[in-house]
This record gives sequence, structure tokens and C-alpha cells, in this order.
Amino acid sequence: MKVALLGDAQSIHTIRWANGLASRGIEVHLLTIHPVMHPLDSAVVVHRLPLKAPWGYLIGGFLIKRILKKVRPDILNVHFAGGYGLMGRMSGFRPLLLSIWGTDVYKLPHKTPLHYRIIRLNLASATAISSTSYCMAQAAGKIFTHSTVFITPFGVDEGMFRPLSLTRNPKGTIVIGTVKALRATYGIDTLLEAFALVAERALRNNIDVALEITGQGEDLHALRTRAHVLGIANKVTFHGAVPYAKVPEMLNRLDIYVALSRAESFGVAILEAGACGKPVVVSDAEGFLEVTTEKTGFVVPKENPQAAAEAIWQLVENAELRHSMGMAARAHVIEHYTWLKSVDTMLTAYKTTISQ
Repeated sequence: MKVALLGDAQSIHTIRWANGLASRGIEVHLLTIHPVMHPLDSAVVVHRLPLKAPWGYLIGGFLIKRILKKVRPDILNVHFAGGYGLMGRMSGFRPLLLSIWGTDVYKLPHKTPLHYRIIRLNLASATAISSTSYCMAQAAGKIFTHSTVFITPFGVDEGMFRPLSLTRNPKGTIVIGTVKALRATYGIDTLLEAFALVAERALRNNIDVALEITGQGEDLHALRTRAHVLGIANKVTFHGAVPYAKVPEMLNRLDIYVALSRAESFGVAILEAGACGKPVVVSDAEGFLEVTTEKTGFVVPKENPQAAAEAIWQLVENAELRHSMGMAARAHVIEHYTWLKSVDTMLTAYKTTISQ
């Protein structure tokens, strides 16, 4: 099989799909406006388009049409229903599988009536749609109800994301943390509020706790300020962004993983933490609900630091519960969300789309 991927090469998600397909012996051609920012399998052929977003999307369809005519792939898999979706539609190539990512169906269509119309046309023109979650597929269906939709979860490399033996704090500090971008939608402010309540309770019970936040974003200054106001700055570490290859190490520094997002289309970060054997406390954002069970973690209402603090505390004071939930989380990933299963699911979507 020969597959053309059209998407943002700066994204680790795009690169993981390209590498995963190449590892299965698929001939992969990656068409992109953006530079490759992560290690890419040498077998993947990159076609860098001499364009710049956003206006480049308007003429990109004509350029990729020429490339596709030369490459002659069996299928074009477009990632993201926005600019790249427009390019895919304008290329006129079929069969076309459009993979939606989240903001392209949750936020982008509601910016302006023009954005809505473009996204709707992009969805309608695809041979089939793929979504990492059921809730995201439902969101896309509110824009355009497509006859063929595949659920293709974005899985985890359980060999890369696994429990590691790291040197722990000799004082026995319980480390709570997250690996998320520092943006309002991800609820890091709620996490700080919850941790402040946990830290106060821990002090009364002579337990040492710390909070580690890995990621970067426009809210960094505001979050640092909030930590000072809450009186927890000395217990909070902002690590900044780390390379994807180092994420397992950052997760293994933690005893409890927390994600209190206001909105999520899927919970790949939850699965990565679970694969590392970490129990989780998550908000009831739709994407998290699909990947979290009562055996793997606690689900709390969005924007409710009191509820989050109570759930975190149950794990802080109970080492056995932390261990059992963490092991259940890894077993859950291995049973349902390994990367090999994800690639197999995508290949099935390709074969079905090609046959239509």
C-alpha cells in the first residue's frame, strides 16, 4: 500500500502516524507546509510545500495535485479539517480519508460563518472521516453528518511509556503533576487551586507533597503569579517544554497524574501516564471519559478544585490505592490502546476507504 499523508510535520502526532505506517512496510509520502520537527523514519518521503500558512492553504491544493499525480498513492490521508483539509479538498484526489483532530471541529468552525462553511465542505468532500474519539466524531456530525466515520484512537507506545525506576526524593515526597500546554483550556489554574488545598491538608498530616508542571504556553506568567498568591510557589516546579522522548521520564517522576481540562477531544496524555503506571485524577471533559475507568483513576467535575483536591488526597494518603490504580491503568492501555492496535485500526480504515 502507498499512502500520502497531508498535515503539519511540526506536530508529533503527524510524525507518529508517518513513522508507525512506515514501520509496517507502508510506502509513506508526507506532504506538508511545515518543517519536520521530530525524528522521522528515513523511509518516509517528505514533500515540503513552498507555502506559508494561512494563505498558502488557498493555493496548496494545486501544488499537491501535481505531487499526487506523480506519486500515485492508493489513498490520501489528510490530518486536520482546517487548512490542510481545504488543500485536500481542492486537490480533488480520491479516495480521501480526513482525520479530524479536535479544534478543527470544536472551535474553528465557530470563528466565523466562513470558517463554518469551509469546514463543512471539507468534511462533506472526504470519502470518509476518522476521529480519535466518539465525542469528537459526534461534534463533527453536528457540522456535517458523514456516512462513513472510523474511530481511530491515538494509542501509546507501551515500550517507550512504561514504569521506570528513578531516584526518588529521600524525604518520601508525594509528587503530583501534569504534562500539558499552559493554556486556559487545560485547567492548570484549577490544578494549582486544588494543589493548594492538598498542600494545606498534607501539612496538617505531616506529609510532604510537591507539584510538577511540564509544558509551555502563554499562561506561564499568570500561573507562576497564581502559585505565589496561593502560597505554594515553593512547592511548585514549572519544568517548561521537554522533547517528546523525555515525556516518559517526566511522567515517572510523578506519583499522581492530574489533568483538569475544561475541554478535551481525546485523552492521549492520560493514556501515556497510565502506561507509566500512574493513577490519574481527571476532569469530566468528554475525551477523558472515554479513556478513564473507575479502576484507573478518579473523574471530577470541571473547574471544581475542591472535588479535585479530595480525589488527589485519597491517592496521597493511600499508597496501595496509588499502586493498584497505576497497574490497572497500564493494563488498560495494553488491552485497548497500544500503538500497534492504533496503526492496525488506521490500516483497516484505509483499506475500507479504498474499497468504497
